[in-house]
Amino acid sequence: CSLASHIGLEETGVPYEATPTLLAKGEQKTEAYLKINPRGKVPALSVDGKIITENTAILTYLARRFAEKKLMPTDPVEEARCIAIMAWFSNIVHPSYQRYMRPERFAEGEAAQATVKETGRKSFWANCQEIDSMLQGKDWIMGSQYTLADGYALVFYGWGVRGGFPMNELSAYTAWQERMLKRPTVRKIVEAE
Repeated sequence: CSLASHIGLEETGVPYEATPTLLAKGEQKTEAYLKINPRGKVPALSVDGKIITENTAILTYLARRFAEKKLMPTDPVEEARCIAIMAWFSNIVHPSYQRYMRPERFAEGEAAQATVKETGRKSFWANCQEIDSMLQGKDWIMGSQYTLADGYALVFYGWGVRGGFPMNELSAYTAWQERMLKRPTVRKIVEAE
């Protein structure tokens, strides 16, 4: 899910140093990384010697710090709605995929894991369908304005494809994903990751 924050950094247009942390190799569990984020999760953003973790926090920080880039709605209510969508991505959508892909983290025994996996599959698909409905008749998650929530939503489209979900059945989400990949900043980061 660090793709979301990586896209957000690129969207600011300011120089930054990316330090890949390879989850497949367990690098998030190394002593060096645990000094950055004791929870052993990515992403983590270092700003003036302080660490910000969690996509929602990082993306909100970037949007506020680089307000001139208009990466979040300027109306306080719309900004709060955008943050709420990102919190939903973090708290509901992401865990549903985790349950589908890593049921052993949530239950012991094959039968229990199979139930967790199936429940995760159903939940993740329902969440993707909800994202699709959010995009009906809109160019971007928040309407006509691209925001950093869009980069976060891209994470789940890619996971859906990798997880074997019929993402192409979600017409609005698929058309939006194609628009996303036409953005040079997004394409650059997707290719890099």
